[in-house]
Amino acid sequence: MVLRSSVARIVPILALFSLTLRAYGQEQAPQGTATALLEVQVGKSTAKVSPMLYGLMTEEINHSYDGGLYAELVRNRTFQDDSNKPVFWTVVQSSGARASIALDKSTGPSEALPVSLKLDVQKADDTHLAGVENEGYWGFGVRPNTTYRGSFYAKAGNEATGPVTVTLVNDYSGERTASTTVPALGGDWKQYSFELKTSDVQSSSANHLMLEVGHPGTVWFSLVSLLPPTYDDRPNGNRIDLMQKLAAMRPAFLRLPGGNYLEGNHIDERFEWKKTIGPLVGRPGHEGPWSYRSSDGMGLLEFLEWCEDLHMDPVLAVYAGYSLRGEHIDPGPQLQPFVESALEEIEYVSGGADTKWGAVRARNGHPKAFPLTYIEVGNEDWFDKSGSYDGRFAQFYDAIKKKYPKLQLIATTPVKSRTPDVIDDHFYKRADQFFDDTHHYDKTSRTGPKIFVGEWATMEGSPTPDFNAALGDAAWMTGMERNSDVVIMSSYAPLLANVNPGGWQWRTNLIGYDALNSYGSPSYYAQVMFGTHIGDQVVASKLEGAGPRVFYSATQDSAKGRLDLKVVNASSTPQAMDISLQGASNVGSTATLISLSAKSPRDTNSITEPTKIVPVESSVQVMGTHLKQTFAPYSINVIELPVK
Repeated sequence: MVLRSSVARIVPILALFSLTLRAYGQEQAPQGTATALLEVQVGKSTAKVSPMLYGLMTEEINHSYDGGLYAELVRNRTFQDDSNKPVFWTVVQSSGARASIALDKSTGPSEALPVSLKLDVQKADDTHLAGVENEGYWGFGVRPNTTYRGSFYAKAGNEATGPVTVTLVNDYSGERTASTTVPALGGDWKQYSFELKTSDVQSSSANHLMLEVGHPGTVWFSLVSLLPPTYDDRPNGNRIDLMQKLAAMRPAFLRLPGGNYLEGNHIDERFEWKKTIGPLVGRPGHEGPWSYRSSDGMGLLEFLEWCEDLHMDPVLAVYAGYSLRGEHIDPGPQLQPFVESALEEIEYVSGGADTKWGAVRARNGHPKAFPLTYIEVGNEDWFDKSGSYDGRFAQFYDAIKKKYPKLQLIATTPVKSRTPDVIDDHFYKRADQFFDDTHHYDKTSRTGPKIFVGEWATMEGSPTPDFNAALGDAAWMTGMERNSDVVIMSSYAPLLANVNPGGWQWRTNLIGYDALNSYGSPSYYAQVMFGTHIGDQVVASKLEGAGPRVFYSATQDSAKGRLDLKVVNASSTPQAMDISLQGASNVGSTATLISLSAKSPRDTNSITEPTKIVPVESSVQVMGTHLKQTFAPYSINVIELPVK
């Protein structure tokens, strides 16, 4: 569990490398700066804050799973990324050895994996090895004193071909940073497991993996896998540093398995959940919509375990008969098998082990059902020009509500046939557009469907946001918070991006990483600050005299006796503010200020400067029921006030 002090835990270390704390505090406002008045009526609630307000949206884009969060290090592990050649694999042969490699489409370890890599060794011996190497996802991240667990499926033309030497090798020095030997291979497909243990080597992403033999013969390989230590030591689990960053956001939900990734470019390239569960050797993988193939190592159960690890609720999106290139299935008998599949998927997630699909989940290693409240029917169906979504939604709605009447159904665009419980809105804008739209939901009907802002982001900066984007994000979040009785959920998108050239397809993404390191963008830290200070009540408040690019929200945590004030100063000048806490009978003498700021709105973090912009924490003196604070130019601020 991430404690309330998650930001504070990050701050002391990062602050050493970041901005110098500006001690505006109780100083006089800079000459010529108008002082704004913020009146907060403590204890007077105008709305309840949704406990689900901030969550995660993710999909397989920018190598978010393969080459990202999913910890697998081997690229093209089943040799299906290209139908003509074994991309990301090359033959290796020491002086005096001779070998060749090719795809073999006639043999594989399972029906799901019918392709293998055939290694023909014409000449080799114990000191002159020959084999194959894999380049990984822009390298293999290798750390000192670390155990890597791996396996492969293999068979040999004759048993004399083995054993197989498995080695991690530095690209530049040629140093073998870890090595082990797998005993002689048999003539039938079999899985072989191994461990690689590094010594006190230097951390580096410039490494590759080699599989070598010392005798002539033929070997076939498939499903070659190598994983570093994973979050909570889950088998087939997730990358630790990225999970820690996500945990610090304290997300309430995960929208899975993603947006376009759910649909696929074509109907036969959709996310077919039944093909993503069970042993990896039974998962065929599929073509994703973002120019590369998905291994489906991150399958439905892994998504759910991700939720479990970060104490999130799943928001399950089910395929609803529309794919990105315009293919759709008309409502009626042709759509019914997809409706049945959705009902079975819901049962897999939330059914008891005594149900058909709950029993399958139990056999997959998780007897306990997962909590489930929200089902999203499709994704961005406003793109479907056939007009079929109204009927498709109705068919899913009726079937799901009949079997699971308590589930809340999310429509991806307004419909007339049924009244959805929630509507999913998506916004990708520039910062100035978000500045102008912070009152978007002020007049939204409180009697109609609730709102899920399922995808949104300020699109400035690449591959991760600059500080102007963070200002736009924070301004937009103040508007969602003030209206969080109707905006019940929101999730920034895209969440993750491999920052290597060719690793990302979408311009602006929250968290960046390479094979070894990761960093949070300024927008990421804004998400952390807001997500860890939401409270349970929106309190009555009024701001007067502030500049046009000053935004705020005020929420109260009744259980903790804490008022959280967010103030965003997106202008180039300081903003002085008198804050009056009306109706408060007992206010602590000291408040905590958490501030994120930059000298220029174009400043940002990067893989080489990961902590250039980070939150800084300080104390602010409270004078009875008043305090004065001057907020720095280009700053995002949270003030924690103990109140009763």
